[in-house]
Amino acid sequence: MTEKIGTATAATELALMAGADRVEGCIFGNGERTGNVDLANLALNLYTQGISPLLDFSDIQSVIETVTACNDLPVHPRHPYAGELVFTAFSGSHQDAIKKGFEAQFERHRKAALQGEMQYWDIPYLPIDPADIGCTYEAVIRVNSQSGKGGIAYLVKQALGLDMPRKMQINFYQTVQAIADREAREMTIEDITTAFRRTYKFGGGKFSGRISLRSFIISELQSMGIGEGLNSDADENSIHEKRFDGTLLVDGVPRIVRGDGNGPLSALLDALKCHLGLDFAIREYSEHSIGEGTSVKAASYVELVKESDKTKGPIHSIGFWGVGIDADIASSGLRAVLSAVNSAIGDQSLPELKPDVIFNMKSQPADVSHAILYTLSLELPRRLQSSFFEHVQRAAREEDKILSLQDISNLFIHTYRFGILGRVELKSFKLTTTDEGRKTIIASMSIDRQTRTVEGSGNGPLSAFLAAIQTQLPQDTILSVRDFSEHSLGEGSETNAASYVELQQIVHDKKYASWGVALDGDITRSTLVAAVSAINGFDLSFTPLS
Repeated sequence: MTEKIGTATAATELALMAGADRVEGCIFGNGERTGNVDLANLALNLYTQGISPLLDFSDIQSVIETVTACNDLPVHPRHPYAGELVFTAFSGSHQDAIKKGFEAQFERHRKAALQGEMQYWDIPYLPIDPADIGCTYEAVIRVNSQSGKGGIAYLVKQALGLDMPRKMQINFYQTVQAIADREAREMTIEDITTAFRRTYKFGGGKFSGRISLRSFIISELQSMGIGEGLNSDADENSIHEKRFDGTLLVDGVPRIVRGDGNGPLSALLDALKCHLGLDFAIREYSEHSIGEGTSVKAASYVELVKESDKTKGPIHSIGFWGVGIDADIASSGLRAVLSAVNSAIGDQSLPELKPDVIFNMKSQPADVSHAILYTLSLELPRRLQSSFFEHVQRAAREEDKILSLQDISNLFIHTYRFGILGRVELKSFKLTTTDEGRKTIIASMSIDRQTRTVEGSGNGPLSAFLAAIQTQLPQDTILSVRDFSEHSLGEGSETNAASYVELQQIVHDKKYASWGVALDGDITRSTLVAAVSAINGFDLSFTPLS
């Protein structure tokens, strides 16, 4: 039957070229004698040559459903244009050709659009754009044990927007082939993306690795110029090292680390070596953009090798690939490094990141903030780190002793009244939103052991609360927010919100500042209690109850 249909189509095309003006046939060629001509095949053959057949097959699937319902004859999976596998390539060489064809065509179309020229379809093994007949690109490349790395890379790019470098394609291809051989079935796009996320600890959630990036700051350390003295001016010969100060989540526990290097990535590797004993070097790095305009992101790819294997060459040293995505290019590179590290360490035991229990005049702000993170699980914002560091230095100097870990923790609790009740207490509150989107709060407060009900409005809960407190203060006293930060603590149903609020008090043109810290399961209450903690740091005079 297939030979008859093919011969009938060829004969009809020749007849049309010779001047025929009428064709008799059936859609998909399910007929006898003249009905063997496949009208859909004939029409779309003409369409591929730039000739309009004056027939609409833009939704060929609905045509298939109508025809099969009428004659109860299925359309063969490899039927021209209509079969479910007609646009599908399983072969590795075909997939690679199609992938490269799409990449080349994208560039051709981009140039043609700039010059106002026609954008022609020209892809190997695909004589027609599947979209022109209502088909998707999802079935163009499908993966089984015979597929190649090019097809797998194409699917990853379509699903995740990641254009893997060639060596990473080879690395991931081995993973997919192992799964396909083991399960002896075709792999879906969901199978491949899940394997990718699991392999490279990509995407967060259940795919997160043992080490993840929580927050960081990259600062520049300028050393002396090459061949110059210590007092030389900085110029193009100067070496500018980078310092990584960050918080990592290590096996679910936040830890502060620090490292130096000639760039952000090497500084992070130095931090991992110093704090976790993980000694890796970068062998390959590449990046590309994802998206356009304001929504553009950076995708980074890193291959790491163990420092001890660095000199063995690519044949004898095992590489570990990682990938990271972020709107910030430095952050995407750091995430790629940690992705590769997670692939490398597996179930390897890691040392506990316990801070030193001695603090003196030589300690650094990071040492002190690490102690608070370790004892109270609080990630202090930068300004609060500096503020508390001054208190630690003063205590070490005045008491002329080495402060223990517990000393530091107790000093923080009492300095910022963390969990300690003061003159002002928040009993309860009710927050509502006006038609204009502003917040209104009615709160029950205890001020000097007297219960008061206060009310105020603002752009958010915190500003509304301060407006309510302002009604209880003399006119010459003004409170305002100077800094605010928050983060989550714990996971799942055990998650709490940690809030940090710095308030400023202005009295007779004199300015005072006070920090407050609070922890609560409700993020709004955590913010308000932190503000109350900061208020208790001032020596305020409240208006008497009327």
